[in-house]
Amino acid sequence: MRDAVIVDAVRTAVGKRGGALSRMHAASLSAHVLGALADRVRLDPGLVDDVVWGCVGTLGMQSGCIARSAVLAAGWPEHVPGVTVDRQCGSSQQAVHQAAAGVISGQYDVAVAGGVEMMSAVPLGSARAAGNFGEPHGPLVWDRYNGVRFNQGMGAQLIADEYGLTRTELDQHALDSHARAAAAIDGGRFKDQITAVDVTDAEGRTHAFDTDEGVRRGGTLEALARLRPAFDEDGTITAANSSQISDGSAALLITTSEFAEAQGWTPIARIHTAVVTGTDPVTMLKGPIPATAKALAKSGLSVDDIGAFEINEAFASVSLAWLRETGADYERLNPNGGAMALGHPIGGSGARIMTTLVHHMRDEGIRYGLQSMCEGGGMANATILELI
Repeated sequence: MRDAVIVDAVRTAVGKRGGALSRMHAASLSAHVLGALADRVRLDPGLVDDVVWGCVGTLGMQSGCIARSAVLAAGWPEHVPGVTVDRQCGSSQQAVHQAAAGVISGQYDVAVAGGVEMMSAVPLGSARAAGNFGEPHGPLVWDRYNGVRFNQGMGAQLIADEYGLTRTELDQHALDSHARAAAAIDGGRFKDQITAVDVTDAEGRTHAFDTDEGVRRGGTLEALARLRPAFDEDGTITAANSSQISDGSAALLITTSEFAEAQGWTPIARIHTAVVTGTDPVTMLKGPIPATAKALAKSGLSVDDIGAFEINEAFASVSLAWLRETGADYERLNPNGGAMALGHPIGGSGARIMTTLVHHMRDEGIRYGLQSMCEGGGMANATILELI
């Protein structure tokens, strides 16, 4: 039987809004990680059957099938195609699922999955603002939910209220995320997964950008407590316990064990189980809970079998509610920090997180890792990886 393995995974450091990556074109940044991935494993790009690329804001520099533009910008052969995937924040995790399915089915021998989002240039919600035919979803959807408009921030607040998560708990989770990310940077844990990008600042000076830009050090609960709620004046969700608006890209090389052996490649991990599910679109962000349950049931594994969990920190309430429901070990959750510290370049986050996960599994000798992300509209992907 054919399988799907991850040969290597690479990412850029994540840039903050208006930061180091903000002057780059999305196709250029995507091309950079494609080239870095090929260089790392001596991949002949002509062998790639498809580039499956996640992106949410597909307008402006990210329009016109950014996947295809990335292939051409990388200088890869014209016969290599690309397809752009939008499953909201889980777009590039879905790209991995689609690439793996193509490999297992025999439609592909080699695929590259990943994604990009340049939120500095294409802000969240830009596509909605640019529409000429009204807001998305349409009257039948609004009627189904009694006119309630979907809002991720309010969804996060509803989750915090449902699970009784206090402001202190949410803020401490944010502080932990930054502390873990800072420790990972200081310990060189991201070194092997990041490809440096030459960037030019506003003064025309060029330097290599290779360190995640959003990590803050020395925060305290007292300082975070002074921040105003972001979505509800009496709420507990703030800018500090939410994910950061970011720029970034990541890519993974996916093939079969047999093809990898023939090429002399040593894969890192096998894609053991891949699922996707939906949840209600009002609270919207609870999807990782049923997605995790579905992945564990399908795999025959238990929570205790998983050595590392990457649950996207879209908001602190999302990952803490997931923790309450699953009973997972907090120390195994986002051990190198999450989106509150590292940032959340939405279309590229799934691939960024999986890159971080597979390198962590290899470095620590962890057999199974699980990743899940909440997604706009009330959906979630979950993936279980097995170390080879």
